[in-house]
Amino acid sequence: MNKILVTGANGFVGSHILAALQQHNVEVVAACRDKNKIPSWFTGEVRTGDLRNPAYIQSLLQDVDTVCHAAAWTSLWGHAEHSKDLYLKPSLALMNACIKQGISRFIFISTTSAAAPDDSHDANSPGKPRAFWPHLNSVIAIENAMRQNANGPTTMVNLRCGLFAGEHYGLGLFPILLPRLKTHLVPWVAGGSTSMPIIDGEDIGQAFALAAINPALKGYESFNIVGPEIPTTKQVIHFLHTEYGYPEPHFSVPFPIAYAFAWLMEKLDPVVPWEPLVTRSIIHLLEETGVSNKSAQMRLGYQAKVHWKDAIRKQLKEMQIREKGNMRMARPLPEML
Repeated sequence: MNKILVTGANGFVGSHILAALQQHNVEVVAACRDKNKIPSWFTGEVRTGDLRNPAYIQSLLQDVDTVCHAAAWTSLWGHAEHSKDLYLKPSLALMNACIKQGISRFIFISTTSAAAPDDSHDANSPGKPRAFWPHLNSVIAIENAMRQNANGPTTMVNLRCGLFAGEHYGLGLFPILLPRLKTHLVPWVAGGSTSMPIIDGEDIGQAFALAAINPALKGYESFNIVGPEIPTTKQVIHFLHTEYGYPEPHFSVPFPIAYAFAWLMEKLDPVVPWEPLVTRSIIHLLEETGVSNKSAQMRLGYQAKVHWKDAIRKQLKEMQIREKGNMRMARPLPEML
């Protein structure tokens, strides 16, 4: 029986991977920092620790065949050193340990924006580092390391997913965007004409499960993973306006002006008591990706199920309960266990 390890098991992606794997004849090990946050329905083994601890990584991989790496410290802008120390270095250490111990498969979650706007339609295209978004650069660095090690004993599978939405949400576009829409200062970018590839956590979990059990994957494999229908930014914000009353933008600017304005907002950050109204990373997420599920459907048997409107509805239902104030653009800093 295939034994599959899921890191970040109490997070947004990890919890949905656990749920998806429950539908298959596999043994699952959940890795996390706090076992009390693991879903109550999970009955498998839990290995608690910190990926910054080399001894924990070694113990984590015992008797494991496949690793679904969903643990992530994230930031939508800045925090270059935190991204390296809390995410990039532990992820590379985990991947290298997988190779050393002969783990059969390492599955990683990336973003459809990694190669945007020109080459993101091809999930195998190299990512394009952006000086204004250090955490995206960490993601791309992990992708590159996977490519470089693809001829070893461990098959490397990269899932470039769209914009997260749904239950058990974490840091993402909607908790950041919605309070800013209320200011009436956020414009359309390019008239809202670019696509917004929203994906529900349930579909992300399905994609991971299929990537974990598919015997045909070899070397380095990369797939774009999005929902069953890809709306435009204008369609999404109009939906938020008509169903939830969020203001629609009152004017539009082209991408070059949007990037310039976001740069100015970032420069003002040290002298104002609040986070920037907009950052260049947010503008980058609005760039056209041109992605589809075609390759994932053919190679993995992936069939996206959750419509983007339903994913948003699920998330906003949770947000009405959880969000007592505006969400910060970086996750809290963890302590070493």
